[in-house]
Amino acid sequence: MLDRGLFIVFEGGDRVGKSTQVRALAAALELSGIDHVITFEPGDTAAGSQVRQLLLDPESDLDDRCETLLYAADKAQHVTRVVLPALAAGKVVVSDRYVDSMLAYQGSGRGLDGGTLAALADWATGGLRPDLTVVLDIEPAHAVAQARDLDRLEQAGTDFHARVRESFLAQAAADPDRYLVLPALVSVRDTAARIREAVGGLLGRELVVPELSEPGRRHG
Repeated sequence: MLDRGLFIVFEGGDRVGKSTQVRALAAALELSGIDHVITFEPGDTAAGSQVRQLLLDPESDLDDRCETLLYAADKAQHVTRVVLPALAAGKVVVSDRYVDSMLAYQGSGRGLDGGTLAALADWATGGLRPDLTVVLDIEPAHAVAQARDLDRLEQAGTDFHARVRESFLAQAAADPDRYLVLPALVSVRDTAARIREAVGGLLGRELVVPELSEPGRRHG
């Protein structure tokens, strides 16, 4: 067990391969004998799963502020029920999305005030920040715009997703020591190796290399 927990977050636009890289890191942690928890936002609590249905259902008619408050509620429950207990137990917590997504999607994407959103997110999460945020970056036209069966946010349009992308990059540029920005939808193995190296550096040890395959086009 670690002396303290480690909080790793994966961010980026829709369909950029976050879930693939989360699974790759989880496999490396498992093979390395490191206790860890894999989680996601929104929805990885009993209450959050109901919030997720509202947020992603294309039939949900949500005001932008209502949408934002639902995301904040999910984060409050997620941090309290999942993330903090795991960190207190000395585990590595790997989350698919966190605060940066709210600042990108509801801030830059929906055009809501960034300062207000940052304060809301800070309150909802108790100010908890990741030790490392991995941003997988690609032009939206090469990811979500080519996908089918889109959820409510994925249907928001190319301009919306372009603003979201720029927000992720701006957040990373503002705090480069806490971020690792990598090109998305390229070699799964090469990207996973860069992530293992960064996480291993934080852990003070090398991670075992898992067997990885190059998946098809459908990414999360």
